[in-house]
Amino acid sequence: MNNPFKGVGVALVTPFNADYSIDYEALKRLVAFQIQGGTDFLVVQGTTGESPTLSMEEKIKVLETVRDVNQGKLKIVFGVGGNDTITVGNNLKLLPSGVDGILSVSPYYNKPIQKGIIAHFKYIAECTDLPIILYNVPGRTGSNMTAETTLELSAISNVVAMKEASGNMEQIMEIIRCKPDGFALLSGDDAITLPLIAAGADGVISVVANAFPEKFSKMVKSALQGDYVSARSEHYDLLQVTKMFFEEGNPGGVKVALNRRDLMYEFMRLPLVPVSEGLRSRICIETDKLLA
Repeated sequence: MNNPFKGVGVALVTPFNADYSIDYEALKRLVAFQIQGGTDFLVVQGTTGESPTLSMEEKIKVLETVRDVNQGKLKIVFGVGGNDTITVGNNLKLLPSGVDGILSVSPYYNKPIQKGIIAHFKYIAECTDLPIILYNVPGRTGSNMTAETTLELSAISNVVAMKEASGNMEQIMEIIRCKPDGFALLSGDDAITLPLIAAGADGVISVVANAFPEKFSKMVKSALQGDYVSARSEHYDLLQVTKMFFEEGNPGGVKVALNRRDLMYEFMRLPLVPVSEGLRSRICIETDKLLA
């Protein structure tokens, strides 16, 4: 199975109301905004969507809302991961229609060895016919998927891509160097998307694209076409706000910019809390500059 997910995927935030309920009207606006902004595919209920604090019922309703607004325009990837392999497999069997692929994070907290990570993904790959994007993010999971592990898993027919957020350029380039045809490497770090594409990556699953899909898509598309003059211009325009978005954790920063663009409130679910007033002010100033 060849990877169908290239270019810019946006890791959609979940908008909330002041009472912590999901703001479905804001979610609809966000999806329409992404379609108009040049995003290539939508990623629903990744970590940026605050997935640890949503029930499975809420996650499915969010997915159905995105699907209904999208109306088949963009491919939809749904986050289904966890550290209980059997439960992940069972959840994969309960998905509604309209899902084009799965994003599944390496098991977190219980810190399996590489052999355990491989066994985990082999098991869940047998529970679905959908294409699976692996997700390596050691800063959250507490363990790293090595290049050797990724390459072994790339031999599974419906494992089509890796979202790499280790920040280890040597490891990522080793995957790119050795990966089979049809298997994609997607950046999991907005700030290094441009150098990764220059090294041979196929795209990104982005946080920043929530608020700036036009500029981020232009940067990625230019880089994929080999126009690095244009790509560098957009990259450096976005670099400061990208750093700000992650300064006090994700997705607090990007929600400030989304509020500035009149798309949603800044509310998050506990234990996440709003960014400081100082950071909020700097993000607003930088957002206004980028939109001027």
